[in-house]
Amino acid sequence: MKREKSRKYRLLQALRILSQWFFFGLFLYLFTRTRFTGSDVIGPVERFFHFDPLLAIVATAAGRAFFAAFVWAGATVLLTLVLGRVVCGWVCPLGSLHQFFSFLFKKAKLHRPKAASAGPLKWKYVILIFILTGSLLGLNLAGWLDPLSFLYRSFATAVFPALGHATKGFLSLLYALGLSGPAGTVGQRFESLTVNPVYLQGFFLGLLFLAAILLNLVRERFWCRVLCPAGALLGLLSVGNVFKLKIDRNKCIDCGLCNLQCQTQASPFPDEEWKRAECVYCFTCAAVCPTAAIGFPSRDVARREKRVSLDRRKILWTPIAALAALPFFRIAPSGRRAAASLIRPPGARPEPEFLSTCVKCGECMKVCPTGGLQPVLTAAGPEGLWTPRLVPRIGYCEYYCSLCSQVCPTGAIKELSVEEKLTVKIGTAWVDKNRCLPYALGEPCIVCEEHCPTSPKAIRLVEHSALLPDGTVSAQMAPVVDVSACIGCGICENKCPVVDRPAIYVTSVGEHRSETNRLLLDI
Repeated sequence: MKREKSRKYRLLQALRILSQWFFFGLFLYLFTRTRFTGSDVIGPVERFFHFDPLLAIVATAAGRAFFAAFVWAGATVLLTLVLGRVVCGWVCPLGSLHQFFSFLFKKAKLHRPKAASAGPLKWKYVILIFILTGSLLGLNLAGWLDPLSFLYRSFATAVFPALGHATKGFLSLLYALGLSGPAGTVGQRFESLTVNPVYLQGFFLGLLFLAAILLNLVRERFWCRVLCPAGALLGLLSVGNVFKLKIDRNKCIDCGLCNLQCQTQASPFPDEEWKRAECVYCFTCAAVCPTAAIGFPSRDVARREKRVSLDRRKILWTPIAALAALPFFRIAPSGRRAAASLIRPPGARPEPEFLSTCVKCGECMKVCPTGGLQPVLTAAGPEGLWTPRLVPRIGYCEYYCSLCSQVCPTGAIKELSVEEKLTVKIGTAWVDKNRCLPYALGEPCIVCEEHCPTSPKAIRLVEHSALLPDGTVSAQMAPVVDVSACIGCGICENKCPVVDRPAIYVTSVGEHRSETNRLLLDI
């Protein structure tokens, strides 16, 4: 009987691992499909985010509007109400990654499981309360610690770019060894992923991701235990699910192995101390029990359950802290005058609405075929940290592309067809005559005019006579910008042959999404 029951939970544990691999693979598949594939329409590659109830609640509350795709989050809520936090243990790709590294660290003897205080478990609930309170005030901070946003942003801006550079180094080694055949095959496979190798904050975001992984040396699944607000939300929703832990006292030998191996510190033994909100139903406790004393019956188990102790003072002070912090998050020069460098993607909603709905996931940055969309550091203030902006010197906004608007999971970037996108103005180009070759040096150059994609062209050429240092005059065709026709795509700045600081540059002024960021205001 004991062997049969042990096999049952070992089988469930194996099925859970297979489920984790499947959903992590699905996440990677959708991640790698978030790129230009030759079609104007990319498909629902952002669907994973729509099953996240934390993003659904915060984006709806902060943005004061419900994004229809978040109806899928209802499936996660329903599953949690019935079965408990199985999404954390069986589905979440970041949770799977943490569990995998916890396993590796234990196997490498870098981490030894030991008893831990239950105190740190409360911090994820404090973080959840802070985020939810902020959302009621229009402040969207969910993307900072939401597991899907954190994982996707880390992979898009740090992990895969680093992998790209490592692959290039490996290919160089293969070519140096004369293995051009394998090098060509590997190169073609990797190029098909269309990985942008340059992100302004890639190193910093990579360090944050590495730190999150290394925290598993302190405690297994440290992120899930202490930091994850989505896990805290699902824990609150799981308090009435049908499965409860039960220990057969006639078989239990009080060895404590179940507590030691519990990955989320749900404390299976004694069963009256079991914290259902912390259990992710990995069934490790039942699988390692030497006497098969642990079970998870669906019938009612009459007992009072243990819950994470939340200090009432902390519960009271956390919303107050969120209220006090709100003004500090909105301290930014762009609140008074629009930041010239804050060029948002085409389709981006007006800045207050954009900030209240963007979850900093990096989907738009990943899909940008030129790599021009980059994470913001300070241009939009603390509230806008890691939101996207166009940096033309790195990449321009491709004229016949609207992919970034198609993959936004929250509607912060309104979905546009290619035809609609062609008419959207995100900024305006300006010529620096002190650096432009025809104006400053009397040298011929028409690069910006040649690359301007609009029809009719927003950059036109006029004859200009430049006075040279030797007193002679050089007549050249020089560029001028028709600000009414320019859409701010940035290709002119990107292609300008003046390499250190381009002689033509783009600012956000004139963007269609803003009623005030105008060159000339109507009086």
